[in-house]
Amino acid sequence: MVVGINTQEQLAMQGLRRSFDIYYRDRKRTARMDKLNAAFVGRGATVFDIGAHVGDRTGSFLRLGAEVVALEPQPLIFRALRRIYGRCPRATLLPCAVGDQTDHLDLLVNPSNPTVATATSDFVKAASGAPGWEDQVWDVSIKVPVTTLDALIDEYGQPDFVKIDVEGHEPAVLRGLSKAIPLLSFEVTTIYRAGAHDCIDRLSSLGRYEYNFSVGEEHALQYPDWVSPDTMRTRVDNLPLSVNSGDVYARRCDGRF
Repeated sequence: MVVGINTQEQLAMQGLRRSFDIYYRDRKRTARMDKLNAAFVGRGATVFDIGAHVGDRTGSFLRLGAEVVALEPQPLIFRALRRIYGRCPRATLLPCAVGDQTDHLDLLVNPSNPTVATATSDFVKAASGAPGWEDQVWDVSIKVPVTTLDALIDEYGQPDFVKIDVEGHEPAVLRGLSKAIPLLSFEVTTIYRAGAHDCIDRLSSLGRYEYNFSVGEEHALQYPDWVSPDTMRTRVDNLPLSVNSGDVYARRCDGRF
């Protein structure tokens, strides 16, 4: 044991190293991610990265020439994010969560796997006993500041693209948005599909959207044609449990759905 570092801190550091191994060492994954993001983000675009974690997607958006507002509420992870991108003039880094109101919220942290920190207790309940999630434990709760998409738009302007990856908290993020935006993505997990349904319902209340999907870390759209909200709901429900997670992409459309 390292002197002066308790077990919880050790787990957190191990979890951080695990995140860097996953999100920065695979060059082929990075190339796929950049190629997909380039379909939505160009030079001079404004991007909100909600749930930036260690910033692999922040880095992708920056490489594409975007101005990025990246938010990450976990203190240890945020320090790593700031160390990597803190000197980039096109990156604004904020140590807070995003939700449906401003103030503070309780963030449930899994020290050994900080990728799955969540502000949604229903997500933790869904993970309990689910295949592949047996060893995941959220045994730390921290109070973190929270803002809304509306507040971010007021301060930084309308984004061209918003990426949301907050482990089941995505519906709350979208409840903090009062006007339709052109393009966004939100994560879906096969243990908590209700979150994806809630996101689609919320977007449908704001405007007309069509949808596509990228599986896990493949970073490639699955459908040759974008689909309606109802079709996307059905396809989310039909995802094999083994898919585990992916990103739903939504773009405003001309009203044909």
